[in-house]
Amino acid sequence: MSAASTSVDLGHVVALLGAAVVAVPLFKRLGLGTVLGYLAAGVVIGPFGLRLFQDPQAILHTAELGVVMFLFVIGLEMRPSHLWSLRRDIFGLGSLQVGACALVLTLLGLAVGLTPAVAFVCGMGFVLTSTAIVMQILSERGDVAQTRGQKMVSILLFEDLLIVPLLAWVAFVAPPQAGAAQGSRWVAVAMGVGAVLLLLAVGRWLLNPMFRVLANAKAREVMTAAALLVVLGAALLMQVGGLSMAMGAFLAGVLLSESAYRHQLEADIEPFRGLLLGLFFLGVGMSLDLTVVAQYWQQVVLGVLVMMAVKALGVYGVARLTRSSHADALDRAVLMAQGGEFAFVLYTTAVSERVISAQTGAVMTAIVVLSMALTPVVLIAMKRLQGTVAPSMDGVAPAENLCGKVLLIGFGRFGQIVSQGAIARGASIAIIDADAEAVRDSNRYGFQVYFGDGSRLDVLHAAGAGQARAIVVCVDDAEAATRITELCKQSFPQAQVLVRAWDREHALALVQANADYVIRETFESALAMGRETVIALGATSDEADAWMAEQRERDSARFALEMAGGRFAGRDLLYFNRPSEPS
Repeated sequence: MSAASTSVDLGHVVALLGAAVVAVPLFKRLGLGTVLGYLAAGVVIGPFGLRLFQDPQAILHTAELGVVMFLFVIGLEMRPSHLWSLRRDIFGLGSLQVGACALVLTLLGLAVGLTPAVAFVCGMGFVLTSTAIVMQILSERGDVAQTRGQKMVSILLFEDLLIVPLLAWVAFVAPPQAGAAQGSRWVAVAMGVGAVLLLLAVGRWLLNPMFRVLANAKAREVMTAAALLVVLGAALLMQVGGLSMAMGAFLAGVLLSESAYRHQLEADIEPFRGLLLGLFFLGVGMSLDLTVVAQYWQQVVLGVLVMMAVKALGVYGVARLTRSSHADALDRAVLMAQGGEFAFVLYTTAVSERVISAQTGAVMTAIVVLSMALTPVVLIAMKRLQGTVAPSMDGVAPAENLCGKVLLIGFGRFGQIVSQGAIARGASIAIIDADAEAVRDSNRYGFQVYFGDGSRLDVLHAAGAGQARAIVVCVDDAEAATRITELCKQSFPQAQVLVRAWDREHALALVQANADYVIRETFESALAMGRETVIALGATSDEADAWMAEQRERDSARFALEMAGGRFAGRDLLYFNRPSEPS
């Protein structure tokens, strides 16, 4: 029995992975996006397709961890200071959009004969946009850090926070249950507040010391386990308090957003986040009840089209009212016109509390699922209809006097001096170092340094290497510097890679790794000392400078010979034996 059970479970795992591996690349190749691929795969293998799974809700409950981890990563990017700067968008723009869409969708429900409470619940469920879909599409387009992307992220954050008062409202308007305690609602409120306060206390006083101890232990797998512990522990705490698991993970991310271990945490969580988020979309596809769709197909089809159109009009109107360009408002309206994953939570709670009927809940769930599936299709259709229309330049400054981003890896004595040039230029600079003690000491003296292993591609991505103009490798480990250089040249071709070499042999290896600029750490300082020695012996400054030039020329010639006439020989003067110059 045990062996058979294990075999069935393994078969389910293989089915999930196989469906994703086949469907997602196919749909991406067809230009339909990864989200639609996951949803379609879920429909095919679900209870209304090949029937490989009979209980999609079990998959969804597990896969919700993908949304939880996704919001944790979002929280890591949202420092308290950044959140404070977005407060007008989160609470102003967010409340305006939610209010406008809730009003028009509730009126739509009243118009078709629903009672006020049912119309409000159905409308609010559709107001809650899919954070997973929108963030996935923004991430694929590279728009998360753009102004229009930040506005959508702010609205999504407000909507995610709104699920808590909405669930409380459903419990408040629900008909009394037999044997229900009179003060149970106040107990639930107290538990929710207590859970939030406990999470804030743990984040404030325990998390950073814990990660410092683990980083000093240099056990990479334990750091990964600790990252998962923080995410899942925060989610569990919120769940016990009767709140949203996703909100707990988001708060934990915000609490760690200014930690020196932020990039390392993001890199450790990323593989689990991506896999579980894909599993979530598979679960959503499997939960599409085709029996309900077939039985009430007119209401479902009409509901999807009308509710998406009405919500899109509401989103577009608010965007234009708040002075967004037509192109940005249209993009936001199309991207946020669907319902979201929190609608399932709201409708399930409303059915269990007898606020809406089971039939209404099933129909609304089908409408939300279909709206999520239609979003990538509508985006593709809009893109093709727009054709080659020039993008709007409203509110966009011309590209003049730009100062690019710098990623500096290694913040010892060498890296600290190198960083001053970028700082003096006013460049935005991200600094990572794999030595937890050095990170703490640097932060104590006012430098914002993050903990991270620069030889890991996932850490480089998390630290922003994909958007950097210059990647400066200042680590004092020759092997690590070479490995980082190779990774950067392969994965981030847009960036200039400037590397500190240990000695001549290491410099040769770095040139062969295609580094854009290499400097031996002692060469220039030794030349400078030699110049002062020549002056002390009676030479003039011009004679000393000529001596330095001669030494550079000789060293370059020797280096060219050591390259044995290879394809790098003619580039030696570009790489070596000249003082560092600002790029």
